[in-house]
Amino acid sequence: MFARFGPRYRFYLSFTAMLGTMAMVLTATMINVAIPVIMGTFGVGQDVVHWLSTGFIAAMTISMLVNDWSVRAFGERATYLAAMAIFTFGAMLGGLCNSIDTMIAARILQGLGAGMVQPLSMILMFQVFPVEQRGRAMGLFGVGIIVAPALGPTLGGVLLDLFNWRYVFFMSVPVAAAGVLLALVFMPSRKREGPLPVFDWTGLILVIVFVSAILTGMSSGQREGWGAPIIAVYFSTAAVSGLAFIVWELTTAEPIMQLRVFNNSNFAAAAIVGMVLGAGLFGSIYVVPLFVQTIQGYTPTRSGLLMVPGGILMMISFPIAGYLSDKLPSYQLVMFGLFTFGASSLLMIQVHTDTPFWTFAVWIMIGRVGLAAIMPTLTVTAVATLRPEQLSQGAGAINFTRQLGGAVGVNLMAMALERRTAFFSDAFAGLQTPDNFTAMHLMTQFAHKLSQLGWPLEMTPAGALYLVGRSVYAQASMMAFRDVFLFIAVVYFATMIPAILLRKRKPKAMAQRQTLPRVRPRPS
Repeated sequence: MFARFGPRYRFYLSFTAMLGTMAMVLTATMINVAIPVIMGTFGVGQDVVHWLSTGFIAAMTISMLVNDWSVRAFGERATYLAAMAIFTFGAMLGGLCNSIDTMIAARILQGLGAGMVQPLSMILMFQVFPVEQRGRAMGLFGVGIIVAPALGPTLGGVLLDLFNWRYVFFMSVPVAAAGVLLALVFMPSRKREGPLPVFDWTGLILVIVFVSAILTGMSSGQREGWGAPIIAVYFSTAAVSGLAFIVWELTTAEPIMQLRVFNNSNFAAAAIVGMVLGAGLFGSIYVVPLFVQTIQGYTPTRSGLLMVPGGILMMISFPIAGYLSDKLPSYQLVMFGLFTFGASSLLMIQVHTDTPFWTFAVWIMIGRVGLAAIMPTLTVTAVATLRPEQLSQGAGAINFTRQLGGAVGVNLMAMALERRTAFFSDAFAGLQTPDNFTAMHLMTQFAHKLSQLGWPLEMTPAGALYLVGRSVYAQASMMAFRDVFLFIAVVYFATMIPAILLRKRKPKAMAQRQTLPRVRPRPS
């Protein structure tokens, strides 16, 4: 490919990989503005609807581990095209479905395709760019990736307001199709020589059981009760399968995930930060649109527009952070990003029903600057001290931890919202007694308004009581959202401690060994 296109090939390949990843990110972000509408359409609560996000992220987490084997078995182009085909089929199925179960299955299919594309794109970037340019390359690559979350919620909101939720699924199909066409031209391919590499089916099954058990246990705890025997079964299964996965991966000759890369303290610290990054990133994308639509009454379009300024600022900041990651110590940028995003979440605990649009937008913008500082820096830092033959496994492992953090984070936040809303609802309801002057005054006002609207006199007390209940629930929900934002802030501030370990720099000798040779032309 270099012989055919010259040095420009790096940018052609980067753009091709970027389009595929953009389609995935568009899908991941657009669905969040549609969640309140989908809840109303199918009559489900957060304990079910959050699987649209959690199922997608969990499937991504698992399929990322298959990427390394697939590339070795079939090559980059075939892996990319297969992943895009699975993703597109899931998008079409989601747009045509008539039940929430089918929609969740469609999201899982989309996640399976998306999980293979993201680490593949990273590996290709590392192959064609020399080590001294990788930070800048990830920054430029990230511009396109950040465009998607900036545009996704807005496009999703417009499609919802003009059409319906089905078009949220269909929107990503043209972008995926463009990525496929470019892949046929610019993506490297190779013929397999010899038999297929050994695939670690045992490891794959164990990680599927682990992820499924822990996420199902977390989502079922609120519905069934945390003391229910089935919840203990879920978490016990997760613990056993997780331990078995670790033991198996450390002893088998062909592991699906090379756990020994975590022996590198630099990589392990980056993985911890990556897990927290995923939880905060996906969690905030899930929580913020839900808050402004359910508490502040935003339309889907307006809730999407709320995310645009932060997305634009992140798009501008991303290449700057990529450039700085080649010049400054990694831990400085990562700690700055963690502190900034934590500060943004801390500001959000002030939210209320009348928080102005631009106040909320500025808070989000502050957080997006922090994410822009972390993301390109962390990726480069994570693999910087790995041997060249560990790059593929390292890329898969760091993406796995980030996506697992995202899946767990969304689940935790959905669970926290349910529990804290119930807690505050019970607390506030207990205060609505005849001795409470404020409650009685509110009841009187509601009753007066209802009578003015023509309600029958005998129905006004019940109507007023209902409205008071709605007000109590809205207040309880707002307090629950505040607690979630506080939780995010505390976790990000705490993660600054392991981020200090990123101060460890690789020796020059290692840096020289890790400078990959220019990719030799392969037959297209």
